[in-house]
Amino acid sequence: MTRDASAASERPPAAPGPDAGRMRLRRWQHATERPLTAMSLLFLVAYAIPIARPDVSEDVQAVCSIVLAIVWVLFVLDYLVRARLAPRPWQYVRRHPLELAVVVLPVLRPLLLVSVVVRLNRVNAVRLRGRVVRFAAAGTFLLVVVGALTVTQAERGVPGASIVNLGDGFWWAMVTITTVGYGDLVPVSPLGRLIAACLMIGGIALLGVVTATLSSWLVERVTVGDDPDASSASGGSPEGAGGAVGGPVGGAVGMVSQAQVALLVAEVQELRAEIVEARRQAERDQSDS
Repeated sequence: MTRDASAASERPPAAPGPDAGRMRLRRWQHATERPLTAMSLLFLVAYAIPIARPDVSEDVQAVCSIVLAIVWVLFVLDYLVRARLAPRPWQYVRRHPLELAVVVLPVLRPLLLVSVVVRLNRVNAVRLRGRVVRFAAAGTFLLVVVGALTVTQAERGVPGASIVNLGDGFWWAMVTITTVGYGDLVPVSPLGRLIAACLMIGGIALLGVVTATLSSWLVERVTVGDDPDASSASGGSPEGAGGAVGGPVGGAVGMVSQAQVALLVAEVQELRAEIVEARRQAERDQSDS
């Protein structure tokens, strides 16, 4: 027994499995989500000031540059920590090429603006079906702001450019994300055209999400309205599967409320008790005869 105990004590500790690494990564992401979102918004403000006001003082421009550099360093540290905590660091690096490009090439720091859209939409995308309006509004607003800022910076000073100020950038971003395409303002630089392509894809994606969600909701409502079983289950109330007067009690399980489930269970138990009592009565009648 002593020899086995000493041998067991000399064994090296087991290496943490991939599940433990994923849990550490999730905890780190949960702890840094809000601070990094705030840093992204601060980055957005510091990035927007020199673009909106090119004639701003040199001191303000210096402060904005310092803020941009600090936020970039924080994102570099966050990326390194996430890659270190991931169960397979190289796989994490392959799956996050944009973040890697921002870390390796400081000239791509404006791409951190994408994190504003990603992080805030990730928060608003919880229960997307119930918050589709908020998700679409936040996503559209952020894409328009980011697109206007980046295209204005890319087109300013380019020969033959029609987007010369932030107002033109906002108008162009609104026209582009809605796929209207008036053609009065057109980016001419390669970077501006790349931004236009990304904004058009983002606008189509948002429109697809909103359309699919609303279509699913309408189909569900029409199906419930045409289903006589759903209306009879709710006691003939106009609320449908939502339950009796006052709406559903507690959460809903699919299209049936918890109150309806409890009522059904009570009825089944009552029927079972009646069947048991009838069987006992039949056995007593047989014994008496």
